[in-house]
Amino acid sequence: MITSTREIPEEQAVEQSLRPQTFDDYIGQEQIKKNLNISIQAATKRGEPLDHLLFYGPPGLGKTSLAYLIAKSLGSSIKITSGPALEKPGDLASILTNVEQGDVLFIDEIHRLSKTLEEVLYSAMEDFVLDIIVGKGPSARTLRLDLPKFTLIGATTKYGSLSGPLRSRFGNIYSFDFYEPYHITTILERSSSILNVKADSREVLDLIAERSRQTPRVANRLLKRVRDVAEVHNEGTMSRPIAEQTFEMLGVDNYGLEAGDRRILETIIHKFNGGPVGLSTLAASTAEEVVTIEEIYEPFLMRQGFIQRTPRGRIVTDICYEYLNLTLPDRD
Repeated sequence: MITSTREIPEEQAVEQSLRPQTFDDYIGQEQIKKNLNISIQAATKRGEPLDHLLFYGPPGLGKTSLAYLIAKSLGSSIKITSGPALEKPGDLASILTNVEQGDVLFIDEIHRLSKTLEEVLYSAMEDFVLDIIVGKGPSARTLRLDLPKFTLIGATTKYGSLSGPLRSRFGNIYSFDFYEPYHITTILERSSSILNVKADSREVLDLIAERSRQTPRVANRLLKRVRDVAEVHNEGTMSRPIAEQTFEMLGVDNYGLEAGDRRILETIIHKFNGGPVGLSTLAASTAEEVVTIEEIYEPFLMRQGFIQRTPRGRIVTDICYEYLNLTLPDRD
């Protein structure tokens, strides 16, 4: 899925090169940047670590990039891990014991930490100590280790899945929203410069931005695909015909929807009379995983007004029928 907002391992090296290096390079999320700048300056003047931060919102909106910038602004090192990678308390303990004074620890998908690991984090975040249980049974004892003062930055796409005690230990919580098209175009201008790609007009970048699902990661991925077609068919210069040819090859329409998105909408309409239909039933009917529909397809379809969630299941809207050029059903 070319417009998937999930990170693709094969693209990590290129994504790393496109990450902003300063807060000025970081486009969008202006209110978050403004608040963070104040917090960073205040913490630096006091000589204290920055309060723990929680970032939440859809994937691909720059949460990891912002964590890198925060560490750079603090003059600190950053250690990166993710919830699924931490399986046992020992995994988390080994990371915490290697953190140095003032370091930033970034945990992506923090909502996927087990309850046991969350409890290890409580004392580490609040008191900067690590409680380790040594031995088993009646002879077991707790060993308390002091930790350097550090800043934990957690990122999640499912804010509601975090437990209340863990959420309460973050000093600042920031919600990331989708980007405006002009922000995406500005990001694409910077990415084009870094990738040494030429566009014969700003209109080409606007076309890519329209189909980016308002997400920088998707925009950069589409930019690379248009670049590839331009190198083969137009001596490396991106033009409107080249961009449109690329989108047709990829099956991406003006809204940024792909075949998978349209299959979900058409399934609800043709197999379930427009809904309501349960998520698991929809997943089985489209041969997609429940988590893929819930985290990748559905947020954007809902934001575009094509799908609504109801207590009985998902339904398509009148806008969806118009988009697919279908006759509106008789709601009565």
